Amino acid sequence: MANTEKSPAKGLKAAIVPVTPFQQNCTLLWDPETKTGAVVDPGGDLDAIEAAIAEVGMKPEKILLTHGHIDHAGGAAELRERLGGIPIEGPHEHERPLLDNLDKQGDAYGIPARTVSPDRWLADGDTVTVAGHTFDVLHCPGHSPGSVVLVNRPQRFALMGDVLFQGSIGRTDLPMGNHEALMKSIRTKVMALPDEFAFICGHGPTSTIGQERRTNPFIVGDAA
Repeated sequence: MANTEKSPAKGLKAAIVPVTPFQQNCTLLWDPETKTGAVVDPGGDLDAIEAAIAEVGMKPEKILLTHGHIDHAGGAAELRERLGGIPIEGPHEHERPLLDNLDKQGDAYGIPARTVSPDRWLADGDTVTVAGHTFDVLHCPGHSPGSVVLVNRPQRFALMGDVLFQGSIGRTDLPMGNHEALMKSIRTKVMALPDEFAFICGHGPTSTIGQERRTNPFIVGDAA
């Protein structure tokens, strides 16, 4: 099983399960004491995700979606059923066109996918909980119109989706992408976080806000 365990914050643990041909970082996030937690962005390869859940002994209480692209959301509907109908929260409602067409995205990329409607849409300023730990919701359009970043401020940790990566930013050449909107989201919301905040992004290695502020070529020298 492809599974790399992290310790993003005191009181929470995480395991990253790369899924789909895009190697998207599906993340299991749980409290080690209660074992309850969430599955973040189950894009596909559900057998691998379920194997990771069993390996760490997690009891999933919900599914969280950062946005509606197939590699992040394509397996959400089926995984909800496999896990007994647990709720799906996120992303922002502006992702509805993408979530309503996940089956067509799947046909285009040759990846099994089903349309999905979350039990709760998220808006800027909302909060979500994972095993009792609170995350603030930042609506960060650009990579897609309804992308969200989830921030646990007490534990200085964020789930970044495809907004910001180590050394790069989310693509904006896909349908409904907008480079100017993405840079504004990064500049005004993501880079407003303190340097010590660590984050798991949708692809590739983890990073910190400070590292990206100092070294990310899309951010260094960026002006409003």
